Amino acid sequence: GECFPCPKEGCPMMGHYADRFPAKLQRVNQKYFLNTAADPPFATWRQKVFIKLSSVKKMRGDINLVFHGTEGNTKEYEITSGDLSQDEVYATYLDVEIDPRNTKQIEFLWNKAIFTLLWARLGAETVNITNGEDGRM
Repeated sequence: GECFPCPKEGCPMMGHYADRFPAKLQRVNQKYFLNTAADPPFATWRQKVFIKLSSVKKMRGDINLVFHGTEGNTKEYEITSGDLSQDEVYATYLDVEIDPRNTKQIEFLWNKAIFTLLWARLGAETVNITNGEDGRM
């Protein structure tokens, strides 16, 4: 997660396009890591997510984002679970299975714990998603 966003020359790639990054290939004992999806075509896109909440001061529950693709596909990802506070910014990295170029909507969801007050509401003051290739979404 420390290579965000990608450098001007782009994110280094493995496989057929690895020759586009000759400086990276000259390193000795270079380690490569690859995150894959469970289903074909197995590709994922690294997304950095920041969420600042607006709500009552504290409550218990979980926050999820649902990515909606242009082809009708959806995928839900948990951002955080447990004690939620409007004073905190929740940040995480996601390996999203929907190409950012094909994302038509990102839905913010929250579920409150059983013990949370019935009238309690939670919203997002800010949702900022940065992908590794071309900046913000």
